[in-house]
Amino acid sequence: MKNRETARKYFRIQEICGKIKSKFYPSGRTKMQYRNFGKTGIKVSALGFGTMRFPLLHDEVVDEERAIGMIRHAIDEGVNYIDTAYPYHQGESERIVGKALADGYREKTYLATKCPVWKLQKAEDFETLLDEQLEKLNTDHIDFYLLHALSGERMEDKVKPFELIKRMEKAKAEGKIRYLGFSFHDSYDVFQDIIDYYDGWDFCQIQYNYVDTEHQAGTKGLKYAAERGLGVVIMEPLLGGRLANPASHLKKVFPEDKSPVEYALDFLWDQPEVSLLLSGMSDEKQVEENLEYAKRSSVGMATEKDKEVVKEAKRVFDSMALVGCTGCKYCMPCPFGLDIPKIFSLYNMTAAHREEEARAEYEALDKKAGDCRSCYRCEKECPQMIKVSEVMKEVAKVFEKKEA
Repeated sequence: MKNRETARKYFRIQEICGKIKSKFYPSGRTKMQYRNFGKTGIKVSALGFGTMRFPLLHDEVVDEERAIGMIRHAIDEGVNYIDTAYPYHQGESERIVGKALADGYREKTYLATKCPVWKLQKAEDFETLLDEQLEKLNTDHIDFYLLHALSGERMEDKVKPFELIKRMEKAKAEGKIRYLGFSFHDSYDVFQDIIDYYDGWDFCQIQYNYVDTEHQAGTKGLKYAAERGLGVVIMEPLLGGRLANPASHLKKVFPEDKSPVEYALDFLWDQPEVSLLLSGMSDEKQVEENLEYAKRSSVGMATEKDKEVVKEAKRVFDSMALVGCTGCKYCMPCPFGLDIPKIFSLYNMTAAHREEEARAEYEALDKKAGDCRSCYRCEKECPQMIKVSEVMKEVAKVFEKKEA
């Protein structure tokens, strides 16, 4: 209840502040910036609202009132791209987004969601799930529809045998979706193959930030897609928050003129191939800060000093990263009760000179790395392609002082 009352007061304050800003700031200084979305002819806001990390009440239960207020506030401030997906928040994200876009907000936004390719057991499941998503979102069409988390394996096992692209085209002809795309987690070569497989792609969504320039699609993939007229949506701009709250020795790299978040986001907005970046915002403060950053964003904004700072930050980060977990929780629940993202987070803390703190938290866990039974279920779901069972053995050696 306290959080909800705080949210109400917050947005009332923002309403008042907005009136003050419009009066005293020069024209254009506080307005959202918009960018071209590939060959579609559409202008999208520099910042998109990602809905995978809503504020929670308890036990993964979303605080709907706050989540809806945050989305609507972002739209009021110029955000026109809302991204969700079938599995986010245990299937609740799409329903909450549908509620947020009521009362005229749907008409102000482009709505993106994704087909959970891995759930398809037969070709006809595509239409069944799409209709379910339309109902949950309370809309008659989805502007941007993606095949979710494509990889080489899913192309061969699902997309090609089920002729999913033809089914997407049929749904487009029926008016259920407007633009066709895919999100991606695999190597650059696979990314290029997927783009070349179909010349009707309108857009794609890739994991990209100053650390991941050579990981997955990377900078090469960003440029390859843009050169072919695709809009490029950036996910994980802060690497699951790891670039927002860096370890102390990484934080020292950044001058005090801008926050680590600003440096990370500016790195992306600086590049003309980036159409927009998604931020999965978890509280009102993050929304407001990201809105302000987006409003001053532009292509070519990074100075030579900025580029050197980010280059050094990547070098330091690479030297301390143990496992590239972003905390997306696609691996959960573990059938053996392990909190995989939490265990990996604690493991990474040991590389940030916080071993004592990490060890104390690890000891409080009900299930530890040594309880992993190498069932490999999580590895099939991991977008980062982490060899979870192998890493768990290393974690057990560090924290449990035994061979696992």
